[in-house]
Amino acid sequence: MTSTDTAETEILEFHAATIPGTEKALCDELRELGFASVRLNRGGIPFRGTWHDGRRACLQSRIAQRIQVLVNRFPAPTQEALYAGIRQFDWSRFVSYRQTLAVSAVCHGSAINHSGFAALKVKDAIVDQVRERTQRRPDVDREDADVRVFVHLANDKAAVYLDLSGEPLHRRGYRKTAGEAPLRETLAAAILRLSQWDRQSPLIDPMCGSGTLAIEAAMWSANIAPGLLRERFGFERWADFDDTHADSMRALRGRLRSDASGQCARITASDCDEEVLELARTNARAAGVKPAFKCRSVLDTPPSGDIGTLITNPPYGVRLDKDPLFSRQLGSVITRLHGWRAGLLAGSPDYRRDIACKPRFSVPLKNGDLDCEFLVYDIE
Repeated sequence: MTSTDTAETEILEFHAATIPGTEKALCDELRELGFASVRLNRGGIPFRGTWHDGRRACLQSRIAQRIQVLVNRFPAPTQEALYAGIRQFDWSRFVSYRQTLAVSAVCHGSAINHSGFAALKVKDAIVDQVRERTQRRPDVDREDADVRVFVHLANDKAAVYLDLSGEPLHRRGYRKTAGEAPLRETLAAAILRLSQWDRQSPLIDPMCGSGTLAIEAAMWSANIAPGLLRERFGFERWADFDDTHADSMRALRGRLRSDASGQCARITASDCDEEVLELARTNARAAGVKPAFKCRSVLDTPPSGDIGTLITNPPYGVRLDKDPLFSRQLGSVITRLHGWRAGLLAGSPDYRRDIACKPRFSVPLKNGDLDCEFLVYDIE
């Protein structure tokens, strides 16, 4: 067995970063996808596996924002210890002078308490090691680096991670255009799972905007891996990503494409703005799914038909204007859907106050920098 083969079968510790409040949904997803040693944890979900598993997580997770791999841990009570610990790790597998580099850090309860300073010391140690070996140094690129390193300093101990994702995983590649207040794809996928939708019964979004909720629902229902639309991930830009790895990724993408069922639940997305609907149709075509799009007001949502699920992201009055009476009107629409489940990503307390029935359950979430509440109702 070669050293490359040994490295590929090594069991590693990964961290799936996620939006606050969606940890339970991500934990359930990773377990369903067959990843090992998945643990519920605040701020992100740890799991274990090989390099192949880390790459597969980038392709398959709908909810994770980033997939990171732990590469080193060591005591770092001083700046000298931090620099030395980084220098002791062999970075040549990931970074050569040809790669660009970005480093970020977080500090908690440590003598080194400035994240910018910690990131600078880590960057210096990596660059110095590469320059010592090759007489050339990698450049820093904070916006679009080939290799992203993250250091977590807590209680004078450093944990060093490499980011496999590159761009955040919510950037699927299908949303060519967006409305005024687009919902992040990973958050849309999380609230779909949190709603406990079965992926088979009818689903409607009566305020679809650029179509993110409907598209994510259709992809999930048809088992289309969300990462298949991405041109490449961060790990495909590392120094060691060679033809053998590229062949392995082509095989993995091919298998995931063949796993897509081609069958999809009946999903209807509507909006009162025809121009916005055209954006949604364009995005759906790029994603390879076909929800039904209808131009109508949410107040005209039909109360009849097969029992299903309504999930939507109504206006909050922050990024988009909201009529003071709208929450009450929306409540009237929802309570007409007898036997349905309704989920609202509510960024305003008006919705909880003005909807006549009590939510079955609620989940506090973050939509960007906005505090929200995902309210789920079962309509009798």
